[in-house]
Amino acid sequence: MGLQEYQVLGRHLPTAQEPNPKLYRMRIFAKNEVVAKSRFWYFLRQLKKVKKANGEIVGVNVIHEKRPLRPKNFGIWLRYDSRSGTHNMYKEYRELTRADAVRSMYQDMAARHRARFRSVHILRVVEIEKAADVRRPYIKQLLTPGLRFPLPHRVAKAKSTFVAHRPSTF
Repeated sequence: MGLQEYQVLGRHLPTAQEPNPKLYRMRIFAKNEVVAKSRFWYFLRQLKKVKKANGEIVGVNVIHEKRPLRPKNFGIWLRYDSRSGTHNMYKEYRELTRADAVRSMYQDMAARHRARFRSVHILRVVEIEKAADVRRPYIKQLLTPGLRFPLPHRVAKAKSTFVAHRPSTF
């Protein structure tokens, strides 16, 4: 599920009463441009009295990450529909891009809460710059300076195919 971040601009069609209607801009995470436009109309129909039949899309742009090779911490505010009701939630992820953080969030919501893509609404995605602003302990533990991971059970390559002793793996 390779997600991309899209900026979709749309508005109500111009009428005699409203020749210059207000523009609405949304940042939407979707697989492709078609899904991004569809989600735009879905959310705009809920928020404002505009639907696809009496509206138009002015522009669709792909938003690229400024530094896609640097790990960053992201905070995501979301709302999802469960079997019992609607819930608001805040989650944190450590990923390279905003789209990767949202992909991880969808995987996490599917695993922990059985929430499908259609029932999760992303309210806000923010990059957390300061380590003091990180709330969740599972992200805080990765921010310690000089963090190293042990590499157990290293098997050294044998110099030849047949050797007289067993390799030591500890």
